[in-house]
Amino acid sequence: MSSLNSPSEFPQAPGLDPAISAALKRDDAGLVAAVVQQHDTGEVLMLGWMDDEALHRTLTTGRVTFWSRSRQEYWRKGDTSGHVQWVKSVALDCDGDALLVRVDQVGAACHTGTHTCFDGRDLPVLTQQAS
Repeated sequence: MSSLNSPSEFPQAPGLDPAISAALKRDDAGLVAAVVQQHDTGEVLMLGWMDDEALHRTLTTGRVTFWSRSRQEYWRKGDTSGHVQWVKSVALDCDGDALLVRVDQVGAACHTGTHTCFDGRDLPVLTQQAS
């Protein structure tokens, strides 16, 4: 695979607004976490990773693009599955280290075929009563 597909090769995407790029706080691999949420219900669908190029593609195409850490390449949600994510809005958190991508999800969001990546994965939590 070409090293040009590596996120480290895209410290700033040519088309990404320099102010947006400067506001991003990336991890050691040059990535920012992107939480994907259904725009009308608020349901959290999945978590993906973006570098400047993936964010630029997401902001300019209307479709969500991620950097695949396992495949080491860009991937656009729905290209092979048909389960497209249409971008409604993108917000940067207060620290600049996470994105909230609000989408209109078509089909399953999770690669397992479930609606969200969090279906049936609840962990036991000790709850405290408010006083």
